[in-house]
Amino acid sequence: MLPFFATCPKGLESLLSEELQQLGASELQETVAGVAFKGELDIAYRACLWSRLASRIMLQLADFTMRDDMDLYLGAANVEWERHIQEGQTFAVDFSGGNNAITNTQYGALKIKDAIVDRLSKRRGERPNVDKRTPDIRILAHLKRNQLSITLDLSGPALHQRGYRQQAGEAPLKENLAAAILLRSGWDKGAPLVDPMCGSGTLLIEAALMAADQAPGLLRPRFGFMAWSGHDRELWQSLHAEATVRATRGLKQAEPVLFGFDQDQRVLGFARDNAEAAGVAALVRFEQGSVDALVNPAEQPGWVISNPPYGERLSEFPSLLGLHQALGDKLRDQFKGWHVSLISSSPELLSCLRLRPEKSYKLFNGALACELRNYRIAEDARAARPLAEDFANRLAKNLKVLEKWARAEQIDCYRLYDADLPEYNAAIDRYRDHLVIQEYAAPKSIPEHKARARFFDLVQATMAVTGVPGDKVVLKVRARQKGTEQYEKLDRREQWMEVQEHNARLLVNLYDYLDTGLFLDHRPIRKRLGELARGKDFLNLFAYTGTATVHAGLGGASSTTTVDMSRTYLAWAERNMALNGLSGRRHQFIQADCLGWLSQPGADYDLIFVDPPTFSNSKRMEDSFDVQRDHVELLRLLSQRLRPDGLLIFSNNKRHFKLDHDALAELGLAAKDITRASLPKDFARNPQIHNCWEIRWSQPHE
Repeated sequence: MLPFFATCPKGLESLLSEELQQLGASELQETVAGVAFKGELDIAYRACLWSRLASRIMLQLADFTMRDDMDLYLGAANVEWERHIQEGQTFAVDFSGGNNAITNTQYGALKIKDAIVDRLSKRRGERPNVDKRTPDIRILAHLKRNQLSITLDLSGPALHQRGYRQQAGEAPLKENLAAAILLRSGWDKGAPLVDPMCGSGTLLIEAALMAADQAPGLLRPRFGFMAWSGHDRELWQSLHAEATVRATRGLKQAEPVLFGFDQDQRVLGFARDNAEAAGVAALVRFEQGSVDALVNPAEQPGWVISNPPYGERLSEFPSLLGLHQALGDKLRDQFKGWHVSLISSSPELLSCLRLRPEKSYKLFNGALACELRNYRIAEDARAARPLAEDFANRLAKNLKVLEKWARAEQIDCYRLYDADLPEYNAAIDRYRDHLVIQEYAAPKSIPEHKARARFFDLVQATMAVTGVPGDKVVLKVRARQKGTEQYEKLDRREQWMEVQEHNARLLVNLYDYLDTGLFLDHRPIRKRLGELARGKDFLNLFAYTGTATVHAGLGGASSTTTVDMSRTYLAWAERNMALNGLSGRRHQFIQADCLGWLSQPGADYDLIFVDPPTFSNSKRMEDSFDVQRDHVELLRLLSQRLRPDGLLIFSNNKRHFKLDHDALAELGLAAKDITRASLPKDFARNPQIHNCWEIRWSQPHE
């Protein structure tokens, strides 16, 4: 008997071992991502032709201890390569793994290649050729600790490449993983099978191949062993002919009821083409349809098996949450008594189904760790109870009050919810017909999985209460920010939205940054600036996107000066101003370190607004800035620009900030706390959202 090794995706080892045993293999030994076995050559051929789970079948040529590169060379040179590589054939060596002696896989492959070339040159007097792209013979070597194995690849292209896939949608399942999902689901080949999100049809086509008793390798034109010196052509042809007869007979006898649905007509076209190429088009019905419109197409109970999308980015989750919630509702309503198997890399998304799994399996889709969960829908399954009822009731109450208020105030953007209930720790802001949900970092005492589950419940309940679909919900995670972290880039959509705030038109970006370009809690301050600005020269320092400047300009300011370190935000400010017809020489935009700019001689102003960061250590600043430590110096510099009858409005967001009234008095300044008056209705529950003072000269000043 010959020694062989079969590789497979991690998590499929036991299934593969059972399959190989059924094919006649013996002395099976499972290892990580593979199974060693023994058998005659026909067993290896059957494995290449019939294995639905293996990635490769390899003939083991050598296995030896390797402590240095000389051991590697000599061990490889001892293999009788003349028995495996014919004259004139090309070969390639793939090397994986390593130890202290071999840390570079290219070097390991080179030493084995040298050993093969030297041996064959010595015995044949002719140097064999290497072809890394399309070799006749591919040699695979794997080094683990000090043990090296050298194998000959009998498969050629990986066995999951059945030969039927013409085209695929995004992130398709590999065919051997699809087969494993079907096996783990317990699907009865004679029972109906529905895939409500079938994509390019891999799960259904693999099911059809099983039902028709068609060998998964039957359509492949080439295997690696076909160029091997030890290849037995007659044996292979007889096994292939046997498989052809079985497939022909099986296709005629198969009566599976397989249904595939997808809302993307283009991807469904791929699925139909793939089924046609596999020869099983007659066994599968593909129809366009969304999960929301899913109706049970079968007359008897069966299996729902699918690979729902499970995006890797937080921005994709709202739509996916809604999709999984809708799928769970449809399963309970339409598929009572059915088995359900779903694979996902996100257990949280599967939890949104609100179904209790009977069994779960750890699998890998490439390098991505996934979980397959099997469910049974009860005959008396009822609609799921509303999610997060306390939260949903509070949000509905807030919505009713604030929607009416916002319309009266002519504002498109406002806060709907701000951690009103401690267990649902998030802020929800409305931007016209969009929502931005910001998850606050949970206390360390709350387990991460529990906080995550609550947040997902909150998101689903929010969409249900507001009626805002998932593609218009933006998720963000907000922790306490330092310096300019709130301004850092998160995405690159460059997707802008125009919103109204009283008489101002402003641009927001909901996706690319943690903050959107509009601090909602400063809305009354901006309105106040607009009321005060007529005929005044206005300075906006640490201006961000210039929204305060817009209000001052619309209020009739004689001139405006907008200063910020960021070129990006100054350009945003200019766009905001232009959107409101505010342009020309009387509106200046200055990119500078704000404290450095103030230190230089410059113009005086009647009205100044300053809203500095709590802390900043930007590379563009000479020194770090701490608003508690440095606010007196900041206000001293600003006082040098403040006209005798001028007004300075100073705001910041530092909790427990203490204004140094004594130091201001020494500067001749007096501060009036207007924090409470500057809080808008939608932030009434959070009096610590910001601090705000009106600062004037305490006595006539020249």
